[in-house]
Amino acid sequence: MSDDKMLVGALEVASLPDFEINGLHLRVDTGAATSSLHVDNIEEFNKNGDLWVRFDIHPDIYNVDVVARREAKVIDTRFVKSSSGEKQKRHLIETIFELNNQRWPIYISLSDRSSMTYMMLLGRQAMNGRVIVDPSQEYLASQES
Repeated sequence: MSDDKMLVGALEVASLPDFEINGLHLRVDTGAATSSLHVDNIEEFNKNGDLWVRFDIHPDIYNVDVVARREAKVIDTRFVKSSSGEKQKRHLIETIFELNNQRWPIYISLSDRSSMTYMMLLGRQAMNGRVIVDPSQEYLASQES
């Protein structure tokens, strides 16, 4: 194993500091190219000639009644086929991801993951060159479990 790569399990606890979200339990998925994050009420708007989105997010996973409105610049808009086979419009944003006191920028697709167990899925692109996954373990890199 490379000394500069972090060992992670199938589940981890991370933070998205740009959105003031800490203690976010996520699923590590090497089968997904792009990471995704559950958000509600996506609203597009223009800011300085660029496409941006406003969305609702639940910063406290233990209290889903708490909702925070956040904004992000759209990097790309993609039409993807969901696991149920329907075509969905998804906005891709860039944000800082923090795991085990390490931070790096990642791309995240904003989507409705309300039917999923975890609000965030960490995909291959976000992990590339930084982590090694042991799918038989959980919370290997997290500061809390």
